[in-house]
Amino acid sequence: MIHRVHARPLYQSALIGWLTGAMVALATLLPSSSFGATVPASAAPQTLDAFANKVMQTFDATGMSVVVADGEQIQTHAYGVRKLGSAAPVDAHTIFPIGSNTKAFTTAALAILVDEGKLRWDDRVVDQLPGFRMYDAYASSEMTVTDLLVHRSGLGLGEGDLMIFPTTDRSRDELVHDIRYLKPAHSFRADYDYDNVLYIVAGQLVEAVSGQRWEDFVQQHILDPLGMHDTQVSIDARVADQVSLHARNSTPVRGVGKQAVLTTVLTGSVFAPAGALQVSALDMGRWLQLQLRHGALDDGKRVFSEAASQALWTPQTLIPIDPAPAALALAKPQFEAYALGLEVQDYRGHKIITHLGGVLGGISAVVIIPEKHAAFAIMLNSEDIGALFAMREHLLDTLLGLSSPDWIANYKQVFDQANAEAVAALKTRSAAAHPERGPSLPLSGYAGVFRDPWYGTATISEGKSSKGALNISLDRSPGLRGTLEHVQYDTFRTHWSMPDVEDAYVTFALKPDGSIDQVTMKAVSPNADFSWDYQDLRFTPQVTNK
Repeated sequence: MIHRVHARPLYQSALIGWLTGAMVALATLLPSSSFGATVPASAAPQTLDAFANKVMQTFDATGMSVVVADGEQIQTHAYGVRKLGSAAPVDAHTIFPIGSNTKAFTTAALAILVDEGKLRWDDRVVDQLPGFRMYDAYASSEMTVTDLLVHRSGLGLGEGDLMIFPTTDRSRDELVHDIRYLKPAHSFRADYDYDNVLYIVAGQLVEAVSGQRWEDFVQQHILDPLGMHDTQVSIDARVADQVSLHARNSTPVRGVGKQAVLTTVLTGSVFAPAGALQVSALDMGRWLQLQLRHGALDDGKRVFSEAASQALWTPQTLIPIDPAPAALALAKPQFEAYALGLEVQDYRGHKIITHLGGVLGGISAVVIIPEKHAAFAIMLNSEDIGALFAMREHLLDTLLGLSSPDWIANYKQVFDQANAEAVAALKTRSAAAHPERGPSLPLSGYAGVFRDPWYGTATISEGKSSKGALNISLDRSPGLRGTLEHVQYDTFRTHWSMPDVEDAYVTFALKPDGSIDQVTMKAVSPNADFSWDYQDLRFTPQVTNK
């Protein structure tokens, strides 16, 4: 989802944090467009363009935008089209959703408030946002502003994302209130697990301290001073020069099959502080320059202070490093930690500041190389993570003057294998099912309204038009309605009417008297993005079954 494209290394999942995905190859890749002076010879445009063209062809990506900032120089490169089936090219002003790369803008907004003396990083959240509570009383009373931002709250990976993903009828105030019902997976400050919901709390903190909505504060204090005039603070904003979003979603395993334009995308304003920005390559170059200048603008004025810049880049939470496939071992970091909306790690012995971002149908990567006073960003309007990572590694190697393996072939091998294993796992699971066993109750026995403490209600009813069917609705998520198909025993699976939505198994646990004790869910696809956190739901009957 808004997801940043990570949590565990992305090569372990063929999808991205809000996600991923053989489309028809683009017939013609467009020449690059550039702005400003050329980048150093080590990143010569011809070399970059040749590599990018091969990436686009190999992964059948739809459109891609790249920007390289080297000190005072910015150069943009554009490839492919904004929408499959359309001739409109990607250019330097085309806006892409950047998903969780928005988080660094939220932390920068907080840094500005710290500079103004209105906030401190070690302030307790409850002192600034009185309605805030966590499930655990100690975490509620002791969580600081920094704790909100560094994924050590005790919440599990992506926990609570179904509050906002892919859409919701909640307000931000409601979400902040309902976080108190999210049962932690770990002790407070004990482990790293990536979350989105606490960045929404951070956005509400910006509003509580400044008196401005997150959108207005970011626009006035960051985007306008930088001249980021293409950038949109709403995921729902529509302008002439922007991409459509794409995924391979025609098979049970997302990432396998032909590329298609998505009809279901993230929408709404609730999650904005965690991942709603839409940014052009040219604007992203200005943001990267601000980072390289540690908060200073061209004219010497500042968006945030040198001290704030240091705080944003200071490691806070260690991120566990998992084994890497042999083909990608060279890119495996030796250390990795989360700072404030950014990660700090090494790449082949060199320190980098980085982050990944993903929404349904689009992904992005930001990388800053302090020792080279250089940075770059890559944005795609499809879920082709292999393409993103191959480009990222190539640019890193080029700017650092390192020789490269065949990153394109290596990433294609890893993702092809991951997808093949997911397809095989689903076939094995289907073959092992026993649809003749169960269900234990007549279909009417499964109908009712069921409540999960943090999510809200789900309604299950007998279908009126087709005999032997059950209908399901996740009531706080407009569009998440569909039918239930019996799988085996007391387990059913969803068939959502909304396209592009990951289906889930729905299992009813019965009491000794045959009544329903609880209802649990689990994503069907092994590649389902972590924002489909069905597994965190524990529904219990709210009313007597009919």
